Amino acid sequence: MLILAILGFGMGIGWLAQLVLGKGGRQTDWAMALVAGLVGSFVGGLLASLIAGDGLSLQASGVIGSFIGALIITAIWQAQRRKAAAGSR
Repeated sequence: MLILAILGFGMGIGWLAQLVLGKGGRQTDWAMALVAGLVGSFVGGLLASLIAGDGLSLQASGVIGSFIGALIITAIWQAQRRKAAAGSR
């Protein structure tokens, strides 16, 4: 059950990151949402929680760090996708 909650949280954070950065009018890329959410949550959430002194418990600093991490991962992913699309023309 915990694994499903982690996956759901990661997809939600990744979806929010895509929503904030703009998807260019296309549908949500759920694979990107999952990867960006999980990686962003792990890196950003862990760093934010440890810097804030919250430890590894679920706190607001970890959720905010997860969102910021997902924003960074999503921005990098979208930039790479645009670069690949421009290079193939």
